[in-house]
Amino acid sequence: MKIIHYTDVAPKAFASPAKGVTGRVVLGKADGAENFCMRIIELEPGGHVPLHSHPWEHEQFVHSGKGLIRQGDELVEFGPGNVVFVPGNVPHEIKNTGDEPLVIICLVPSFAPEL
Repeated sequence: MKIIHYTDVAPKAFASPAKGVTGRVVLGKADGAENFCMRIIELEPGGHVPLHSHPWEHEQFVHSGKGLIRQGDELVEFGPGNVVFVPGNVPHEIKNTGDEPLVIICLVPSFAPEL
């Protein structure tokens, strides 16, 4: 068992061209999680993860803040309490459109890079 507060894990800045984005792997391979990796992604106001794709899916829960996600040609606004599913191989990007940090709990398969 592991119980921590997510802020006990040091944030890692996403590489360029992402702007104002950090991530924390709060549960992953190092914890014995064989099937999933749980990350906390934080985007500062104006922060964004640029358009990209990869073969694995994301399951995301928006904890706080508000943003805009592009999946393929679709743009959707979201906020606290929303759940977002991003299928594998679908181009997507996320932008913080609010005045406070956008905090997202993100689950990916264990074979995805942790960060």
